[in-house]
Amino acid sequence: MKKIVVLGGGMVGGFMARKLAGDGRFEVLLCDRDEGALEACRSAAPMEVRTADLSQAGEVSSCIAGSDLVVGAVPGSMGHATVRTVMESGIDMVDISFFPEDPYGLDSLARELGRTAVVDCGVMPGLGGMLGASLASRLDRPLGLTILVGGLPLIRRQPMEYKAPFSPIDVIEEYTRPARFRRDGRTVVRPALSDPELVDLPGVGTLEAFNTDGLRTLLRNLEIPSMVERTLRYPGHIDKMRMLRQLGFFSQECVEVPGGCVRPLDLTASLLFREWKLERGEPEFTVMRVEVEGERGGRAVVERADLLDRTDQASGDSSMARTTGMPAVIVAGLMAGGASLPAGIIAPETLASDGKLFDLILEGLSTAGVSLEFSTREG
Repeated sequence: MKKIVVLGGGMVGGFMARKLAGDGRFEVLLCDRDEGALEACRSAAPMEVRTADLSQAGEVSSCIAGSDLVVGAVPGSMGHATVRTVMESGIDMVDISFFPEDPYGLDSLARELGRTAVVDCGVMPGLGGMLGASLASRLDRPLGLTILVGGLPLIRRQPMEYKAPFSPIDVIEEYTRPARFRRDGRTVVRPALSDPELVDLPGVGTLEAFNTDGLRTLLRNLEIPSMVERTLRYPGHIDKMRMLRQLGFFSQECVEVPGGCVRPLDLTASLLFREWKLERGEPEFTVMRVEVEGERGGRAVVERADLLDRTDQASGDSSMARTTGMPAVIVAGLMAGGASLPAGIIAPETLASDGKLFDLILEGLSTAGVSLEFSTREG
């Protein structure tokens, strides 16, 4: 049996480990420093677990020794270093950590070592980029790509009206990292949370959309003149996050307080963890719309893919964990099963260029209960 090591046992990492272990084809080792999370996963699926501080390269190397494939689900701040360590260990990888650094900075290393790392392989970045590339390929002349995506609790509770399966620091990154997008062929940089607008989506209602930095490798790999990625939240969320940002609660600069020095970001993340923690089985949903407009046969055409996914009440798995984790689980299964990918850093959207491979990804999502609705509008 192929051995797969999952690095990170949070809500999404734990979900991926359980899915891979339940597949029956793989021997799975899950590594994390949270012993409680490890035990919960081990009791749910046949896997080995190991307590490890994954912020230390030596411990990462020790965890992955002898494995055939690594799946990365560490916090974004640790992602780049983790991918580098895995590449240097001579092992292929699928990663969802969404680290701030340019993943192509590791491309030369991966090629030199003959290793493959599929990065940003979540829902967005990840599946949204695959869908964007696939829809664009249906047009003679794609002109614009818009991706709207968000995960939200079904029940709105003040003051935040938000829950997350990720670490709060990774969510806060969406509110602080400048957003890059393309307008009329030129790359534009705007602050996160900028250009708010209200969007009506079927089955959901009215949500608030704002700029975030989710396009990433799409800016390099898709030749579409205008592209933007925007995050969705309940109306009013932007003002709350802007206030915290402007008051310095997201700052990484130490502030002197009685008894020592504190980074406001660390304190804010600790406080928000309790507020944002998504309990197992708590009703929530993930919504995403990927839309490409352009021309086909001389006519204006809009190609669209819609995703609306909800908590699996039978298993208790959150929708965001499933929609984020399943693309990586499917790609990891294909790689471990012998799918041939070139050495280097692989962005998810490039996988869509292989029609058979992309069909297998869509089939895997459907089997897991993640359904997509495709539509075309002309004129």
